Amino acid sequence: MITSASMPTIDPEVVQRLLRKLDALLPEPAPAVDFGRDWAFQWRRQSSLLGEQGSLRPVSQPAWVRFSDLHHIEHQADQVARNTRHFVEGLPANNVLMTGARGTGKSSLVRACLTEFGAQGLRLIEVDRDHLADLPAIADRIHGQPQRFVVFCDDLSFEPGEPGYKALKSVLDGGVSAQPANLLIYATSNRRHLMPEQVAENLQARMDALGELHPGEATEEKVSLSDRFGLWVSFHGFAQTAYLDIVHHWLGQLGVPQARWPEARLEALQWATQRGSRSGRVAHAFARDWAARVLARD
Repeated sequence: MITSASMPTIDPEVVQRLLRKLDALLPEPAPAVDFGRDWAFQWRRQSSLLGEQGSLRPVSQPAWVRFSDLHHIEHQADQVARNTRHFVEGLPANNVLMTGARGTGKSSLVRACLTEFGAQGLRLIEVDRDHLADLPAIADRIHGQPQRFVVFCDDLSFEPGEPGYKALKSVLDGGVSAQPANLLIYATSNRRHLMPEQVAENLQARMDALGELHPGEATEEKVSLSDRFGLWVSFHGFAQTAYLDIVHHWLGQLGVPQARWPEARLEALQWATQRGSRSGRVAHAFARDWAARVLARD
């Protein structure tokens, strides 16, 4: 017979230590999500005893960008803004793929859409490329919500065999489940077809008896993903005059008097040469550096 006197004594401190260790291995509770209050979200994964779990995390301080800050990409901005406006108004709209030179305003254009249309119900969910396999879970999470959601994937590209590649293809067009009416996918990439292209793939192309050229299967597979984006928007590097105009815009936004702008010309061009790019991103970085030095002296 076992009596209470013969039972081992359990140290409460030991129990507390074990509970703390166990708590550290459990997933962190996901924060409350309010789609009416919060406009921007990130999809995050965390590892635990239960495996990797994903959840939406509100962004407390979104990066606000206005369309008026985006110079020399007016044509691209008009296309994306029109598509987004149609989406917010409940009209037919396309998934968007923005490709081209780095630093030319692709990501900023998506943020400008949130600034412009957030009050009308647009919401932005940023998803890392490695987490695109969770797209079905994200679609389930926003199902039935009255807001309109843009799932944004920045600098999107794939290597052969990555799991997110097929998940994205399925969600865009081709899976058993239809793409939710309140969800679009906006992606930016430096690669037009989102995957590396090799010379050997061109050797697979063939010509039929009528002289019609047919791409190889590897090329067809890569094109099939980018084709699922209904709207393609291309971006290009800026000419010198456009680059300097963007520098002047940001100098004005940062409080540098217009009379001082010509003094920045030579340094702005040298800054771009050192970085091998005349882009909006380079112009903004230079303006911040130059404005800080000028304002500190004044």
